[in-house]
Amino acid sequence: MKLRYGEGGLVPAVVQDSVTGEVLMLAWVNEESLARTVETGYAHYWSRSRGKLWKKGEESGNVQKVVSIQTDCDRDALLIRVEQTGVACHTGEPSCFFEKVHGDPSGTSAIIPDLKRVIDGRRDNPKEGSYTTALMADENNMLKKIIEEAGEFALAAKDGDVEEMAWELADLIYHVMVAASKTGLPMDEVYAKLSERRK
Repeated sequence: MKLRYGEGGLVPAVVQDSVTGEVLMLAWVNEESLARTVETGYAHYWSRSRGKLWKKGEESGNVQKVVSIQTDCDRDALLIRVEQTGVACHTGEPSCFFEKVHGDPSGTSAIIPDLKRVIDGRRDNPKEGSYTTALMADENNMLKKIIEEAGEFALAAKDGDVEEMAWELADLIYHVMVAASKTGLPMDEVYAKLSERRK
């Protein structure tokens, strides 16, 4: 498929975490960097300020393993889904999009990657007094909580109580995320199974 490169032979690339859907950064791609990305399986971009090709993470080690590349309907922009090692932003933030200009992202899916980082952090570095750490240390309780929260969500759904449903679904999602992190469940396999349910 031929892309419609713009000024300077470049197209913008939105880079997204393949597991959480978090938008990590915006970069620029030319034919050479795209070819290198496809050839190596790791993200390469074109630096407009330095005027050269660069591999993401070549100095920091925060590389991006490419999972998929798609183009928009006009073929003048790319969406690159990656497995991010470390952080994406040179500031040390997980994503380059962390400064608010308007509105509040707290009621959006932005919580999922943030929560996943906390949960994975408790798995890798247990913290005394943390509920997540305690759950991961007690497998039976961790798994019982999933069953409990699923039942409570079902009852709330039967009653049609929106506030209670939101509360119980949040509990269920959190407890499932803890178990998924603790067991090392590969989310790409989960997504592949979900894709089979589009009927």
